[in-house]
Amino acid sequence: MSVPARNSVLVVLGAALTAALLAAGTVGSASASVHAAASPSPPTVSGCRIFPANNAWNEDVSKLPVRSDSATLVRTISQTGGRTMLHADFGGHGAYGIPFRIVTASQQKVPIHYTAYGDESDPGPFPIPSNAPIEGGKSSDGDRHVIVLQSRTCHLYELYRAFWRGNHWDADAGVNWNLSSNKLRPLGWTSADAAGLPILPGLARYDEVAAGHIDHALRFTVPNTQKGYILPATHYASSSTNPALPPMGLRLRLKASFSLAPYHGEALVILQALKTYGMIVADNGSSWYITGAADARWNDTDLDQLKSVPGTAFEAVDTGAIQH
Repeated sequence: MSVPARNSVLVVLGAALTAALLAAGTVGSASASVHAAASPSPPTVSGCRIFPANNAWNEDVSKLPVRSDSATLVRTISQTGGRTMLHADFGGHGAYGIPFRIVTASQQKVPIHYTAYGDESDPGPFPIPSNAPIEGGKSSDGDRHVIVLQSRTCHLYELYRAFWRGNHWDADAGVNWNLSSNKLRPLGWTSADAAGLPILPGLARYDEVAAGHIDHALRFTVPNTQKGYILPATHYASSSTNPALPPMGLRLRLKASFSLAPYHGEALVILQALKTYGMIVADNGSSWYITGAADARWNDTDLDQLKSVPGTAFEAVDTGAIQH
């Protein structure tokens, strides 16, 4: 996650229906206004449903219209990053990807001390153990995401730039997500991700790939974004007003015309999900990098098939207006 830019300006939504739903705290995504289909079977982890069926992450977007600026946005993603092909940012026998931990309802809660965006974060304590896995490892100088899902309560706790300090966690930002609710972050607020989105729901997870289907959108990164976001994203991390740059929350899907005949195994399951549910711009990073959970069972040879999928095989779908 690149350092989030602050946005304290109140956003006036263009659609009256979306505004009303936001006021009620129940909207799952702006794509509800264009009637995206809900997943028939929302994904679950450790017995917890990962958001309601009609949540943005779980919506089938295969029939949504293409944005009029789709070709421009897709071209810019490749041109600004120097990478033109899809890439799995996970694998390496568990060395790559974002780890997460399942804890029980009895897990002791510890204080969270925020070091950057406390005014846009949820107060602790959080049930995150001292030995929770850190993205990149304990010595990492990267995003250092820490993610914990508490079973039975089905709350998801996510930290950005997290460091264990003996009896508490220091973190730049953190969120307590209630997985039974579609409630978004307040408009303008960040999360543990630059777009104000949750991270776990957008990870490719080995267990679901092994089961033969992914029933949700995936998280991915682009090099540069514009100063704007599309719901369910609530935050931007750029000062650029260039409309050719993708906004946070932009949703892309693999074109229906792109043949999956050459693909097999793990890559095939991922590509099928990208046709049905697509992928969402969640952060600034390498172009066309999709994110998965760290897991030693990933087959790198299988995943390498994704490197033959060009960015031009994707199209940006219309899930709502860009908020500034």
